[in-house]
Amino acid sequence: MKTLRRLAAVAALTLAPAVALAASAQEQLRAFVATVSSATGSFSQYTVNNQGRTQPAQTGVFSFQRPGKFKWAVQKPYEQLVVSDGRKVSQFDPDLAQVTERKVDAAIGTSPAAILFGSGSLEQSFDVSALPSRDGVDWLRAKPRTADAGFSRVDIGMKNNLPVRVELLDSFGQTTRVDLSNISANPQLSAKEFEFVAPKGVDVVKM
Repeated sequence: MKTLRRLAAVAALTLAPAVALAASAQEQLRAFVATVSSATGSFSQYTVNNQGRTQPAQTGVFSFQRPGKFKWAVQKPYEQLVVSDGRKVSQFDPDLAQVTERKVDAAIGTSPAAILFGSGSLEQSFDVSALPSRDGVDWLRAKPRTADAGFSRVDIGMKNNLPVRVELLDSFGQTTRVDLSNISANPQLSAKEFEFVAPKGVDVVKM
């Protein structure tokens, strides 16, 4: 997303403010990680490729508590639940009557969940660069330092010290866009918020 440098003077005028805004996005993300220990909100996500949208939008609600506890509940067009208690991540698909369990490190690793819900330094696991502001949002790009992350890069849009959009490019060339809204910072959340007990009769697969 770099502006083409046609003239040195034009580049100086266009690139300088873009870098400043993107640097502000990185500072906002650091402030978000440092000051927001828990949150609730809503999300909408869909996946696109070169031909356009490939999946209907999924909508739902989320909550998290640092470090590593979160709930991601898809409500429409079908239900799906992902819950982490800080030790393991459980993914429940009611249509398949199946729960998949993974250890937190294996399930999250260097994923966007680690960026938003973890408490570590972003630069430890990612190469971070500035992006120009767009759509009224300040942006940064994070590329995983390891080849087994499962995605090529993730762009994070920040506004008023809160993440409002995440765009992830996977290894198949598809982009998953997640819009975050109605974020409530630092609410009191019960420990039961992040507990998951598999319903009777469903298959539990441990990875």
